[in-house]
Amino acid sequence: MVDYLIVGLGLAGISFCEVLERNKKSFKVISDDSQTSSVVAGGLYNPVTLKRFTLAWNAKEQLDLAIPFYSELERKLDIQLDYKIPILRRFASINEQNLWFEASDKPNLGHFVAPKIHSNHNPNIEAPFGYGEVLHTGRIDTAVLLLHYGKYLGDKDLLLRETFDFEALKLRDGFVEYGGFKAKNIVFATGFGIKNNPYFNYLPLNGTKGELLTINAPALKEERVIKSSVFIIPLGKDMYRVGATYKWKDKSNTPTEECKQELLQKLNTFLKCPYEVVDHVAGIRPTVSDRKPLVGRHPEHENMYLLNGLGSRGVMIAPMASMQLYALIENKEAVAPEMDLSRFTKKHFRN
Repeated sequence: MVDYLIVGLGLAGISFCEVLERNKKSFKVISDDSQTSSVVAGGLYNPVTLKRFTLAWNAKEQLDLAIPFYSELERKLDIQLDYKIPILRRFASINEQNLWFEASDKPNLGHFVAPKIHSNHNPNIEAPFGYGEVLHTGRIDTAVLLLHYGKYLGDKDLLLRETFDFEALKLRDGFVEYGGFKAKNIVFATGFGIKNNPYFNYLPLNGTKGELLTINAPALKEERVIKSSVFIIPLGKDMYRVGATYKWKDKSNTPTEECKQELLQKLNTFLKCPYEVVDHVAGIRPTVSDRKPLVGRHPEHENMYLLNGLGSRGVMIAPMASMQLYALIENKEAVAPEMDLSRFTKKHFRN
């Protein structure tokens, strides 16, 4: 018998595996790679909501846990994951500059918002009103993380590459059985795959489709992330990621021409050099109606748990949410009420 069976190996699943391994708990993982949101994510960790110049929910606590968390993963896997990179918010008007100055004076935001305007010196970007710089930002290479962590688990015979069969799951007194082995607890971390989960599909995880382009722009020579109507994220070797779209009706992982044209139209409003589109990907972000994660125990099954709903800030939220779930299971410590799934469970089961 192992301590945990984990279903799903995106950012949530990997983070929980790490928490378990660091606490010397045994586990097995099942994943079929059907959910692509972690693979196609931009991977930015950014504490500031750049549309409204406000601090993201619990951002400082998340970053304080996430940065050393990914540093340890780099050491363990012997790869680079964390690229420290400034994020510049392109201003569209004098009014936006003034709002930025106001934000920099706020106690909670002052640590993350540089109190000055950066002039634009890149002739290939149109930014007559300059930029505001967000501090303590960077990019986690999520695709590299998933590739190497999957190999790490595979080499230790801890990963089963298959689609989880809910009919094969047997709930026993104090443990679960699946595929010929037993586990004290089962944790579902399948992102939008929750829609196929009969135990948790009552939760309001709606999912938001996002599409990203990768472009080759040799003349651009930009080493900072530029946020305007879309992000431009430097990847090195003249490659840049451009995104992203937000669509609520389409729930497929298939890229669309409509979203490609939407991204290009927005990009062309401020990018003034030639480029070539070399890739176009899509995924469903696991977004919740109140924009907070879904973490906690199933209301009727004592050994069944959920780690989900990380949304568009998964690289920041995943380590914190994983640590809180572990503390709930092992030490009976309450999950932060903002992300405790019981906020929806109580209403559903009461009805």
